[in-house]
Amino acid sequence: MPSPDDVHALHPYDAVLLQSFGGPEGPDEVLPFLRRVTAGRGVPDERLIEVGEHYHRVGGVSPLPALNRRLVADLTAELEERGHSLPVVLGNRNSAPFVRDSLGELVAKGASRVVVIATSAWRSYSSCRQYREGLADAAEGFPGLALDKVRPFGEHPGFAGIFARDTLAAARDAVERVGAEHVALLFVTHSIPDAMDETSGPGDSDGRAYSADQAETAAAILAEVDTVLGTDLSGGLAFCSRSGSPHTPWLEPDVNDRMRELVDEGIQHVVVVPLGFVSDHMEVVHDLDVEAAETAAEVGLGMTRVTTPGADPAFVAGLADLLLERAAEARGEEPVRATWRDLDSHPSVCPVGCCPNLRTAAPALCGMD
Repeated sequence: MPSPDDVHALHPYDAVLLQSFGGPEGPDEVLPFLRRVTAGRGVPDERLIEVGEHYHRVGGVSPLPALNRRLVADLTAELEERGHSLPVVLGNRNSAPFVRDSLGELVAKGASRVVVIATSAWRSYSSCRQYREGLADAAEGFPGLALDKVRPFGEHPGFAGIFARDTLAAARDAVERVGAEHVALLFVTHSIPDAMDETSGPGDSDGRAYSADQAETAAAILAEVDTVLGTDLSGGLAFCSRSGSPHTPWLEPDVNDRMRELVDEGIQHVVVVPLGFVSDHMEVVHDLDVEAAETAAEVGLGMTRVTTPGADPAFVAGLADLLLERAAEARGEEPVRATWRDLDSHPSVCPVGCCPNLRTAAPALCGMD
Protein backbone atom coordinates (compact mmCIF):
# COMPACT_ATOMS: atom_id res chain seq x y z
CA MET A 1 0.00 0.00 0.00
CA PRO A 2 1.26 3.52 -0.75
CA SER A 3 2.10 5.79 2.15
CA PRO A 4 -0.03 8.86 2.95
CA ASP A 5 2.78 11.04 1.58
CA ASP A 6 2.36 9.39 -1.83
CA VAL A 7 -1.40 10.03 -1.96
CA HIS A 8 -1.72 13.18 0.12
CA ALA A 9 -4.89 14.44 -1.55
CA LEU A 10 -6.67 11.14 -0.83
CA HIS A 11 -5.33 10.70 2.70
CA PRO A 12 -6.57 9.01 4.96
CA TYR A 13 -7.65 6.44 2.38
CA ASP A 14 -5.38 3.74 1.07
CA ALA A 15 -7.77 1.99 -1.37
CA VAL A 16 -10.98 2.47 -3.34
CA LEU A 17 -13.81 -0.07 -3.61
CA LEU A 18 -16.22 0.19 -6.52
CA GLN A 19 -19.31 -1.52 -5.09
CA SER A 20 -21.80 -2.75 -7.68
CA PHE A 21 -24.87 -4.90 -8.11
CA GLY A 22 -23.14 -7.62 -10.13
CA GLY A 23 -24.42 -9.84 -12.89
CA PRO A 24 -24.03 -13.31 -14.43
CA GLU A 25 -21.22 -13.95 -16.89
CA GLY A 26 -22.53 -17.20 -18.32
CA PRO A 27 -25.77 -19.21 -18.63
CA ASP A 28 -24.96 -21.38 -15.58
CA GLU A 29 -24.65 -18.28 -13.40
CA VAL A 30 -28.05 -16.77 -14.22
CA LEU A 31 -30.29 -18.66 -11.78
CA PRO A 32 -27.83 -18.58 -8.84
CA PHE A 33 -27.41 -14.85 -9.43
CA LEU A 34 -31.16 -14.23 -9.41
CA ARG A 35 -31.54 -16.34 -6.26
CA ARG A 36 -29.02 -14.12 -4.48
CA VAL A 37 -30.76 -10.98 -5.72
CA THR A 38 -34.14 -12.12 -4.38
CA ALA A 39 -32.93 -13.95 -1.24
CA GLY A 40 -35.45 -13.77 1.60
CA ARG A 41 -38.34 -12.59 -0.58
CA GLY A 42 -39.91 -15.96 -1.32
CA VAL A 43 -39.68 -15.60 -5.10
CA PRO A 44 -40.19 -19.07 -6.67
CA ASP A 45 -37.67 -20.44 -9.14
CA GLU A 46 -40.40 -20.48 -11.81
CA ARG A 47 -40.50 -16.69 -11.71
CA LEU A 48 -36.71 -16.43 -11.62
CA ILE A 49 -36.43 -18.67 -14.69
CA GLU A 50 -38.85 -16.36 -16.48
CA VAL A 51 -36.78 -13.30 -15.58
CA GLY A 52 -33.63 -15.19 -16.50
CA GLU A 53 -34.77 -15.33 -20.11
CA HIS A 54 -33.76 -11.67 -20.40
CA TYR A 55 -30.18 -12.77 -19.75
CA HIS A 56 -30.34 -15.92 -21.85
CA ARG A 57 -31.38 -13.84 -24.87
CA VAL A 58 -27.93 -12.25 -24.69
CA GLY A 59 -26.04 -15.48 -24.01
CA GLY A 60 -26.53 -15.48 -20.23
CA VAL A 61 -24.06 -12.64 -19.85
CA SER A 62 -24.93 -9.38 -18.16
CA PRO A 63 -23.13 -6.38 -19.67
CA LEU A 64 -22.54 -4.92 -16.20
CA PRO A 65 -19.43 -6.85 -15.05
CA ALA A 66 -17.44 -5.91 -18.14
CA LEU A 67 -18.59 -2.31 -17.88
CA ASN A 68 -17.47 -2.18 -14.24
CA ARG A 69 -14.07 -3.71 -15.00
CA ARG A 70 -13.57 -0.97 -17.57
CA LEU A 71 -14.68 1.64 -15.04
CA VAL A 72 -12.16 0.30 -12.50
CA ALA A 73 -9.40 0.54 -15.11
CA ASP A 74 -10.44 4.02 -16.20
CA LEU A 75 -10.72 5.32 -12.63
CA THR A 76 -7.33 3.82 -11.76
CA ALA A 77 -5.81 5.58 -14.76
CA GLU A 78 -7.53 8.88 -13.86
CA LEU A 79 -6.20 8.77 -10.30
CA GLU A 80 -2.70 7.89 -11.49
CA GLU A 81 -2.77 10.75 -13.99
CA ARG A 82 -3.55 13.07 -11.08
CA GLY A 83 -0.70 11.58 -9.08
CA HIS A 84 -2.76 9.40 -6.75
CA SER A 85 -1.68 5.76 -7.06
CA LEU A 86 -4.42 4.14 -5.03
CA PRO A 87 -5.60 0.60 -5.78
CA VAL A 88 -9.17 0.46 -7.12
CA VAL A 89 -11.02 -2.86 -6.88
CA LEU A 90 -14.48 -4.09 -7.81
CA GLY A 91 -16.76 -5.78 -5.29
CA ASN A 92 -20.28 -6.99 -6.17
CA ARG A 93 -23.34 -7.64 -4.04
CA ASN A 94 -24.64 -10.58 -6.08
CA SER A 95 -21.82 -12.08 -8.15
CA ALA A 96 -18.07 -12.60 -8.06
CA PRO A 97 -15.95 -10.79 -7.12
CA PHE A 98 -18.04 -10.39 -3.97
CA VAL A 99 -17.50 -7.40 -1.70
CA ARG A 100 -16.23 -9.56 1.18
CA ASP A 101 -13.57 -11.17 -1.03
CA SER A 102 -12.46 -7.83 -2.44
CA LEU A 103 -12.14 -6.32 1.02
CA GLY A 104 -10.16 -9.35 2.14
CA GLU A 105 -7.80 -8.83 -0.78
CA LEU A 106 -7.27 -5.20 0.21
CA VAL A 107 -6.74 -6.01 3.90
CA ALA A 108 -4.19 -8.67 2.96
CA LYS A 109 -2.26 -5.95 1.12
CA GLY A 110 -2.33 -3.64 4.13
CA ALA A 111 -5.44 -1.51 3.65
CA SER A 112 -6.94 -0.07 6.82
CA ARG A 113 -9.32 2.62 5.50
CA VAL A 114 -11.21 2.21 2.24
CA VAL A 115 -13.45 4.69 0.46
CA VAL A 116 -16.43 3.21 -1.39
CA ILE A 117 -18.22 4.29 -4.55
CA ALA A 118 -21.54 2.54 -5.05
CA THR A 119 -22.54 2.41 -8.72
CA SER A 120 -25.92 3.91 -7.89
CA ALA A 121 -26.56 7.64 -7.98
CA TRP A 122 -29.82 8.06 -6.06
CA ARG A 123 -31.28 7.79 -2.54
CA SER A 124 -33.56 4.90 -1.59
CA TYR A 125 -33.29 1.62 0.27
CA SER A 126 -32.40 -0.41 -2.83
CA SER A 127 -30.08 2.21 -4.31
CA CYS A 128 -28.23 3.25 -1.15
CA ARG A 129 -28.95 1.64 2.23
CA GLN A 130 -28.93 -1.91 0.82
CA TYR A 131 -25.39 -1.24 -0.40
CA ARG A 132 -24.52 0.02 3.10
CA GLU A 133 -25.98 -3.16 4.60
CA GLY A 134 -23.86 -5.16 2.20
CA LEU A 135 -20.78 -3.34 3.42
CA ALA A 136 -21.66 -4.11 7.05
CA ASP A 137 -22.08 -7.79 6.25
CA ALA A 138 -18.91 -7.98 4.16
CA ALA A 139 -16.76 -6.14 6.72
CA GLU A 140 -17.40 -8.74 9.44
CA GLY A 141 -14.13 -10.48 10.15
CA PHE A 142 -12.05 -7.39 9.34
CA PRO A 143 -12.14 -5.55 12.71
CA GLY A 144 -9.32 -3.17 11.84
CA LEU A 145 -10.91 -2.00 8.61
CA ALA A 146 -12.76 1.33 8.34
CA LEU A 147 -15.10 2.07 5.42
CA ASP A 148 -16.50 5.38 4.20
CA LYS A 149 -18.49 6.15 1.06
CA VAL A 150 -18.85 9.08 -1.30
CA ARG A 151 -22.16 10.97 -1.31
CA PRO A 152 -25.03 10.14 -3.66
CA PHE A 153 -23.97 11.76 -6.93
CA GLY A 154 -27.08 12.18 -9.06
CA GLU A 155 -26.73 15.98 -8.95
CA HIS A 156 -22.96 16.02 -9.56
CA PRO A 157 -21.69 17.75 -12.74
CA GLY A 158 -19.94 14.51 -13.70
CA PHE A 159 -23.31 12.76 -13.83
CA ALA A 160 -26.18 15.20 -14.37
CA GLY A 161 -24.03 17.39 -16.60
CA ILE A 162 -23.28 14.50 -18.93
CA PHE A 163 -26.96 13.63 -19.23
CA ALA A 164 -27.74 17.29 -19.93
CA ARG A 165 -25.12 17.50 -22.68
CA ASP A 166 -26.22 14.32 -24.42
CA THR A 167 -29.94 15.03 -23.98
CA LEU A 168 -29.46 18.45 -25.59
CA ALA A 169 -27.77 16.85 -28.62
CA ALA A 170 -30.53 14.25 -29.00
CA ALA A 171 -33.30 16.82 -28.53
CA ARG A 172 -31.77 19.19 -31.07
CA ASP A 173 -31.68 16.41 -33.66
CA ALA A 174 -35.29 15.38 -32.92
CA VAL A 175 -36.56 18.97 -33.12
CA GLU A 176 -34.84 19.45 -36.47
CA ARG A 177 -36.56 16.32 -37.76
CA VAL A 178 -40.16 16.69 -36.58
CA GLY A 179 -40.50 20.11 -34.95
CA ALA A 180 -40.47 21.06 -31.27
CA GLU A 181 -44.22 20.62 -30.80
CA HIS A 182 -43.87 16.93 -31.66
CA VAL A 183 -40.90 16.10 -29.37
CA ALA A 184 -40.96 14.91 -25.76
CA LEU A 185 -38.17 14.10 -23.31
CA LEU A 186 -38.87 11.00 -21.24
CA PHE A 187 -36.55 10.59 -18.24
CA VAL A 188 -36.56 6.95 -17.13
CA THR A 189 -35.50 5.35 -13.88
CA HIS A 190 -35.94 2.01 -12.15
CA SER A 191 -39.35 1.68 -10.51
CA ILE A 192 -39.42 0.82 -6.81
CA PRO A 193 -42.31 0.02 -4.45
CA ASP A 194 -44.26 3.11 -3.53
CA ALA A 195 -43.64 2.45 0.18
CA MET A 196 -39.88 2.44 -0.45
CA ASP A 197 -40.11 5.77 -2.21
CA GLU A 198 -42.24 7.21 0.61
CA THR A 199 -39.50 6.42 3.13
CA SER A 200 -36.51 7.36 0.98
CA GLY A 201 -34.36 10.12 2.42
CA PRO A 202 -33.67 11.07 6.05
CA GLY A 203 -36.08 9.88 8.72
CA ASP A 204 -37.10 13.42 9.67
CA SER A 205 -37.92 14.41 6.09
CA ASP A 206 -41.10 14.11 4.04
CA GLY A 207 -39.65 11.15 2.14
CA ARG A 208 -39.92 10.62 -1.61
CA ALA A 209 -36.24 11.50 -2.00
CA TYR A 210 -35.81 8.87 -4.73
CA SER A 211 -38.49 10.17 -7.07
CA ALA A 212 -38.19 13.83 -6.04
CA ASP A 213 -34.42 14.02 -6.60
CA GLN A 214 -34.76 12.54 -10.07
CA ALA A 215 -37.78 14.64 -10.96
CA GLU A 216 -35.85 17.76 -9.92
CA THR A 217 -32.83 16.78 -12.01
CA ALA A 218 -35.03 15.91 -14.98
CA ALA A 219 -36.75 19.31 -14.72
CA ALA A 220 -33.37 21.08 -14.61
CA ILE A 221 -32.16 19.23 -17.71
CA LEU A 222 -35.41 19.96 -19.53
CA ALA A 223 -35.09 23.65 -18.64
CA GLU A 224 -31.51 23.67 -19.92
CA VAL A 225 -32.57 22.12 -23.22
CA ASP A 226 -35.44 24.57 -23.64
CA THR A 227 -33.18 27.53 -22.88
CA VAL A 228 -30.55 26.52 -25.42
CA LEU A 229 -32.98 25.49 -28.15
CA GLY A 230 -35.60 28.15 -27.49
CA THR A 231 -38.28 25.48 -27.15
CA ASP A 232 -40.97 24.44 -24.67
CA LEU A 233 -40.71 20.67 -24.91
CA SER A 234 -42.91 18.16 -23.15
CA GLY A 235 -41.06 16.14 -20.56
CA GLY A 236 -41.33 14.12 -17.38
CA LEU A 237 -40.28 11.11 -15.34
CA ALA A 238 -41.29 7.52 -16.16
CA PHE A 239 -40.29 4.14 -14.75
CA CYS A 240 -39.15 0.73 -15.93
CA SER A 241 -38.26 -2.70 -14.52
CA ARG A 242 -41.27 -3.11 -12.25
CA SER A 243 -41.26 -6.48 -10.48
CA GLY A 244 -42.82 -8.12 -7.44
CA SER A 245 -46.41 -8.77 -6.53
CA PRO A 246 -48.99 -7.08 -8.77
CA HIS A 247 -50.87 -6.18 -5.58
CA THR A 248 -48.01 -4.00 -4.33
CA PRO A 249 -48.07 -0.40 -5.65
CA TRP A 250 -44.90 0.59 -7.53
CA LEU A 251 -43.92 3.94 -8.97
CA GLU A 252 -45.68 4.82 -12.22
CA PRO A 253 -46.13 5.61 -15.10
CA ASP A 254 -44.43 2.74 -16.85
CA VAL A 255 -42.32 3.96 -19.75
CA ASN A 256 -44.30 1.91 -22.26
CA ASP A 257 -47.64 3.22 -21.01
CA ARG A 258 -46.36 6.78 -21.11
CA MET A 259 -45.16 6.33 -24.69
CA ARG A 260 -48.66 5.32 -25.76
CA GLU A 261 -50.07 8.40 -24.04
CA LEU A 262 -47.55 10.67 -25.76
CA VAL A 263 -48.73 9.51 -29.18
CA ASP A 264 -52.28 10.49 -28.22
CA GLU A 265 -50.88 13.90 -27.23
CA GLY A 266 -49.46 14.47 -30.71
CA ILE A 267 -45.85 13.53 -29.98
CA GLN A 268 -43.98 12.00 -32.92
CA HIS A 269 -40.50 11.52 -31.41
CA VAL A 270 -39.43 10.72 -27.86
CA VAL A 271 -35.95 11.19 -26.43
CA VAL A 272 -35.50 8.52 -23.74
CA VAL A 273 -33.06 9.57 -21.03
CA PRO A 274 -32.06 6.71 -18.66
CA LEU A 275 -31.50 9.10 -15.76
CA GLY A 276 -31.70 6.40 -13.11
CA PHE A 277 -28.79 4.37 -14.48
CA VAL A 278 -25.02 4.72 -14.38
CA SER A 279 -24.28 2.32 -17.24
CA ASP A 280 -25.93 0.23 -19.94
CA HIS A 281 -26.82 -2.82 -17.86
CA MET A 282 -29.80 -5.14 -18.31
CA GLU A 283 -32.52 -2.69 -17.31
CA VAL A 284 -31.29 -0.38 -20.07
CA VAL A 285 -30.44 -2.83 -22.84
CA HIS A 286 -33.57 -4.94 -22.31
CA ASP A 287 -36.25 -2.68 -20.82
CA LEU A 288 -35.38 0.32 -22.98
CA ASP A 289 -33.45 -0.87 -26.03
CA VAL A 290 -35.72 -3.88 -26.55
CA GLU A 291 -39.12 -3.43 -24.86
CA ALA A 292 -39.48 0.35 -25.07
CA ALA A 293 -38.12 0.36 -28.62
CA GLU A 294 -40.70 -2.28 -29.57
CA THR A 295 -43.46 -0.16 -28.04
CA ALA A 296 -42.27 2.90 -29.95
CA ALA A 297 -42.30 0.97 -33.22
CA GLU A 298 -45.73 -0.47 -32.44
CA VAL A 299 -47.31 2.97 -31.92
CA GLY A 300 -45.38 4.74 -34.68
CA LEU A 301 -43.23 6.82 -32.35
CA GLY A 302 -39.68 7.78 -33.24
CA MET A 303 -37.26 7.09 -30.39
CA THR A 304 -33.75 8.17 -29.49
CA ARG A 305 -32.13 6.63 -26.43
CA VAL A 306 -29.52 8.81 -24.73
CA THR A 307 -26.47 6.90 -23.57
CA THR A 308 -25.60 6.41 -19.90
CA PRO A 309 -22.51 8.18 -18.47
CA GLY A 310 -20.57 5.11 -17.30
CA ALA A 311 -17.93 5.03 -20.04
CA ASP A 312 -17.62 8.80 -20.42
CA PRO A 313 -14.26 10.33 -19.37
CA ALA A 314 -16.15 13.19 -17.70
CA PHE A 315 -17.96 10.68 -15.49
CA VAL A 316 -14.69 9.04 -14.48
CA ALA A 317 -13.22 12.46 -13.72
CA GLY A 318 -16.31 13.25 -11.64
CA LEU A 319 -15.83 10.11 -9.57
CA ALA A 320 -12.23 11.12 -8.92
CA ASP A 321 -13.46 14.54 -7.79
CA LEU A 322 -15.93 12.86 -5.43
CA LEU A 323 -13.12 10.77 -3.94
CA LEU A 324 -11.04 13.88 -3.33
CA GLU A 325 -14.04 15.62 -1.77
CA ARG A 326 -14.69 12.66 0.55
CA ALA A 327 -11.04 12.48 1.58
CA ALA A 328 -11.07 16.18 2.46
CA GLU A 329 -14.20 15.61 4.58
CA ALA A 330 -12.50 12.70 6.35
CA ARG A 331 -9.60 15.02 7.21
CA GLY A 332 -12.04 17.45 8.82
CA GLU A 333 -12.00 19.98 5.98
CA GLU A 334 -15.04 21.60 4.34
CA PRO A 335 -14.62 21.08 0.59
CA VAL A 336 -16.83 22.70 -2.02
CA ARG A 337 -19.59 20.20 -2.87
CA ALA A 338 -19.94 20.60 -6.62
CA THR A 339 -23.44 20.26 -8.07
CA TRP A 340 -24.87 20.82 -11.53
CA ARG A 341 -27.07 23.92 -11.92
CA ASP A 342 -27.30 24.46 -8.14
CA LEU A 343 -29.14 21.20 -7.50
CA ASP A 344 -29.12 20.15 -3.84
CA SER A 345 -26.29 17.91 -2.68
CA HIS A 346 -26.70 15.20 -0.03
CA PRO A 347 -24.45 14.08 2.84
CA SER A 348 -21.75 11.45 2.58
CA VAL A 349 -22.72 10.05 5.98
CA CYS A 350 -26.37 9.02 5.82
CA PRO A 351 -28.52 10.55 8.59
CA VAL A 352 -30.47 8.58 11.18
CA GLY A 353 -33.43 6.73 9.69
CA CYS A 354 -32.36 7.35 6.12
CA CYS A 355 -33.98 5.00 3.57
CA PRO A 356 -34.95 2.30 6.10
CA ASN A 357 -35.18 -1.41 5.47
CA LEU A 358 -38.94 -2.03 5.60
CA ARG A 359 -38.63 -5.82 5.87
CA THR A 360 -36.18 -6.30 8.71
CA ALA A 361 -33.66 -4.44 10.87
CA ALA A 362 -30.13 -4.89 9.54
CA PRO A 363 -26.85 -3.17 10.40
CA ALA A 364 -25.45 -0.72 7.86
CA LEU A 365 -22.13 1.12 7.62
CA CYS A 366 -21.38 4.67 6.45
CA GLY A 367 -24.33 6.21 8.26
CA MET A 368 -25.37 7.61 11.63
CA ASP A 369 -27.42 4.48 12.38
